Amino acid sequence: MSRSSSPSFPSLSLVAVLLLCGLVLPAAFAQTSISTGSIAGTVTDASGAVLPNAKVTITGPTGQTIHASTNNAGFYSSGALIPGSYGLLIEAKGFKTAKLTVDVKVDNAANGSFKMELGSETTVVEVQGTAVQVNTEQATVQGVLTASQIENLPVNGRNFLDLAQLEPGVQIQDGQNFDPTKAGYSSISFGGRYGRTARIEVDGVDVSDETVGTTTTDIPASGIQEFAIGQASLDMSTELTSSGSVNVTTKSGTNAFHGEAFGQFRDSTVGAAALPVPAGTPAPPYQRSQYGGDFGGPVLKDKLFFFLDGERTVQNTQTPVPISYPFTSYSGTFSDPFREGNLLGRV
Repeated sequence: MSRSSSPSFPSLSLVAVLLLCGLVLPAAFAQTSISTGSIAGTVTDASGAVLPNAKVTITGPTGQTIHASTNNAGFYSSGALIPGSYGLLIEAKGFKTAKLTVDVKVDNAANGSFKMELGSETTVVEVQGTAVQVNTEQATVQGVLTASQIENLPVNGRNFLDLAQLEPGVQIQDGQNFDPTKAGYSSISFGGRYGRTARIEVDGVDVSDETVGTTTTDIPASGIQEFAIGQASLDMSTELTSSGSVNVTTKSGTNAFHGEAFGQFRDSTVGAAALPVPAGTPAPPYQRSQYGGDFGGPVLKDKLFFFLDGERTVQNTQTPVPISYPFTSYSGTFSDPFREGNLLGRV
């Protein structure tokens, strides 16, 4: 006597999950995330007619290659990409091959649209630059600060968030305005809104302090590749916030070894008074040293890379304690040292 059995509930659940993943993943693959960007665009001919089945080859800064093709609407998407400069090769039958470079920024969908020219496919047209275009793919009001801006613009104290003030409507708020334990930490006010609710992510990880505001960790400024500042109409990849967000991506190794070192020194003997003091009272001394460096490169070419970064801050200050008359003679200062080390490693 034989007996047949129906599929068990776990088996049906597994099938349902696999089917759901099959439906969801292609859509998710076309989106950016809070730690990556992407390239998306439409390939057309000179008249503006779309070109389906055009081949798009994308080459990344570490040698990786991504192959895509346009759909019936002439559209293609790269999927999630780490920020950097990417080379595009666009091929279509009966058209000259186009070669161009596109910069991918964190939390941005770079415009990879192109109009193809009639001609032999063996003829390569190298595009040196494209006109600045409005981003029609995203509704977020945002700006992106790059590593070159972080390295070349002077920032007193090397707090990476200070550069966010380059974007309109952004102000820095001292963490000690929220809580006395937040010395050396900052948060961002977007459009006059309170900075305690700002969300800050590093490589896709939320580092916001949800109890008192600011971040839960500082980041070495020299280890940042770029960060995006979103102020309005935030997409679903951003953590819950009523004000705005900062999405930071850190540097990574490449196929070439690269590194840098720096040192900065500040002393009261050659600088202005750090704190206002009454007339006739000598300014309290202060001294600050900041030094560090980074180094990165390949472990296995085109496959595995490493990046290390470290910064150290040593600050010695004297905080005045003024006492009013008739006990003015008891006024004085107390030592207020600050020490901080930031280490970053990435593989």
